[in-house]
Amino acid sequence: MKKIFTVLAWVQFLAVIVQFFLAATGAVKTSPTEQAFSAHRMLGYSILLVAVVVTLAGAVAKMPGRIVGMAGLVIGLVLVQVLIREVAKAIGDDSTAGALVFGLHAINGLFLMGLTEQIAQRARKIAWPPVAEARLGQTAS
Repeated sequence: MKKIFTVLAWVQFLAVIVQFFLAATGAVKTSPTEQAFSAHRMLGYSILLVAVVVTLAGAVAKMPGRIVGMAGLVIGLVLVQVLIREVAKAIGDDSTAGALVFGLHAINGLFLMGLTEQIAQRARKIAWPPVAEARLGQTAS
């Protein structure tokens, strides 16, 4: 189960990378519209679903509490992404204040990228320990 969790964690990390790509392709259109960001938005909601699955899988796989907590934090950060978008929209997308608030969306996305990468790296070390450590564990039994 730990290997399944690890694969899901890597899928989540790769989805966040693709999310940046989709945001960039939507932003460089000559006149960015809501439709230009539809793929970005849909993947964002999918990342939320994946984050819930990753968190539950981590708990079921009995991953260390810190990793499960980090996975849960991803859910929170994705919800913050939605909140940032809604606040910026309420202030006014075309206003300076709205643009500044929306800039936090990208910064929060960077936190998401770093966090999902850390989860995947830590999970990999648990699911597939280095050979020397694995041998040490076998001789100790």
